[in-house]
Amino acid sequence: MQGGSLPRDERRTSGSALHPRQCDADAPLSALVFKTVADPFVGKMSYIKVHSGVLKTNAEVVNATTGTTEKVGKLVTLCGRKQTEVTEAVCGDIVVATKMNVNTNDTICDPARVVKFEAVTYPNPCYKMAVKAKAQGDESKISNAISRLLEEDRTVRYENNAETKQMTISGFGDIHLDVICSKLKSRFGAAVTLIDSKIAYRETIRKSVQVEGKHKKQSGGHGQYGHVKIEFEPGLTEELTFEEKIFGGSVPKNYFPAVEKGLRDSCEQGVIAGYPVVNLKATLLDGSYHPVDSSEMAFKTAASIAFKEGISNASPTILEPIGTLTAVVPDDNLGDVIGDINKRRGRVIGMNPLNGHKQEVMA
Repeated sequence: MQGGSLPRDERRTSGSALHPRQCDADAPLSALVFKTVADPFVGKMSYIKVHSGVLKTNAEVVNATTGTTEKVGKLVTLCGRKQTEVTEAVCGDIVVATKMNVNTNDTICDPARVVKFEAVTYPNPCYKMAVKAKAQGDESKISNAISRLLEEDRTVRYENNAETKQMTISGFGDIHLDVICSKLKSRFGAAVTLIDSKIAYRETIRKSVQVEGKHKKQSGGHGQYGHVKIEFEPGLTEELTFEEKIFGGSVPKNYFPAVEKGLRDSCEQGVIAGYPVVNLKATLLDGSYHPVDSSEMAFKTAASIAFKEGISNASPTILEPIGTLTAVVPDDNLGDVIGDINKRRGRVIGMNPLNGHKQEVMA
């Protein structure tokens, strides 16, 4: 595909000044990789628009994005599915380079004049689903295939949710994700199923309680003994707030870190549904120890025992995520949108009038 090209601005890598780049075959080479296609037979296909100079096969070029030197491989032009091999592409041409180590938004240029074009900005995905392999043992195949497709579509996100233990994929909607799944199956033979992603809830308490936790074990010889009295109450921060109000040395100071460690480990799994516990304050009030049998492990176990009993008696509840919603709505549809937000247990914070008979709703 050939055609003319308007003068394009370039941004030097050493500064932010913009300079016009003329579409001249005698000028130094500058080209932009604007698209990447992962072909299972050919490999990576990089679509390149040449803005100045001439791009030749086997030429040494600089990737201005990474700063590395690349060697231009095979160049082809496309007309539908027909591929025609060429030896060079002049300014204004669009060609496809195979097996080059470049990605979308990379600028390749003459080593004597390194420039970098403005990168294309992509919107962030807003629709997330969990990915599950249809056949057992295909997880590695799916990860490799999706990583190839991520080079092709910069609007897709694929990540591991450490809390829910799910692999999630994000896009712009169910149709977008369905297209990704069909590409996985047709190109790479990786069949997947999209399921609803789990929600990362939290647990907390609604009242204050005082409980005791005692760990005593004697199995012949050296035993284990740890005894604590802890007050649990709602905290002000999401992280656990730990304090101690020990008088008289009923629990030695060297065991305070073990008690706190036992509580923090217990906060990872709540008593209702196993979600992390947040907004919790724990105060060590009293306890006892044995000069021989007491140890850090014993007090850590005693703290976990007190945690389970205390949280269960402190009116535990589950918290759900809260997000901020901003929507631009025409005046005629304002009532319908606010009613829909209220039906979904949303809370409207405010509204701002905009030009063009529109309102900005914040909820």
